[in-house]
Amino acid sequence: MPSSARRLAAVLVTALTLTLSGCGMDTTAPGSARGNAAADAKGSFGPVDCRKAKCIALTFDAGPGKDTPELLDVLKEKKVHATFFLLGKHHVLKYPETVRRIEDEGHEVANHTWTHKILTDQDADGIRTELEKTQRAIERITGKKPRVMRPPQGRTDDEVTRISWELGLSQVLWSATAKDYATNDSALIEKRILDRASKDGVILLHDIYQGTVPAVPGIVDALHEDGYTFVTVPELMAPAEPQPGTVYRP
Repeated sequence: MPSSARRLAAVLVTALTLTLSGCGMDTTAPGSARGNAAADAKGSFGPVDCRKAKCIALTFDAGPGKDTPELLDVLKEKKVHATFFLLGKHHVLKYPETVRRIEDEGHEVANHTWTHKILTDQDADGIRTELEKTQRAIERITGKKPRVMRPPQGRTDDEVTRISWELGLSQVLWSATAKDYATNDSALIEKRILDRASKDGVILLHDIYQGTVPAVPGIVDALHEDGYTFVTVPELMAPAEPQPGTVYRP
């Protein structure tokens, strides 16, 4: 069997315990991926070695939006890099300069589909269209295709996994969310994240809702004070590299 076919078979094996929502899938924790990587991967850790540091990844879904430049100002001031899972049709296309700035300022530019359709409700062509259109749109702006994606609502299955593998995309879920789509209370958003933060965790926020960006300075300051170092999702699992099709979940 060719090596590419063996890799795809291995990815699909991890999807055998699916539920409709994807919550029952076998997943890989970023810390586990890091621990299984070659110990001699010298120079591949990025700014920090998360085997030793208390790392956490800050991620934002469904942008960019009108408030994303303000968020980027905050992150620049705080010296924090984040991962941005971008929507294509009404966001990447509307704010190309913001997409370029996200890339230029050292954040991870990632894929959150074209129109936020639930991928598990789509056929193979629909899944591929949702992911591939955003890949191409981002590449036209930044010169690079994303290597990680987040399925809307975290819903994935074996077909999403197969097509993600074909497109070179790993899938990234989360460990802490503020449900900021349901509240504009910045203090509540901050509290929910701080209550759920953990080493090797992945924070999910949205930079398109009114209460979120104002909550970020407090979240960053409090977690810094608690000893956390902010990294992008790929940095969280370094020296391992994100593997296409794999579902990463802290």
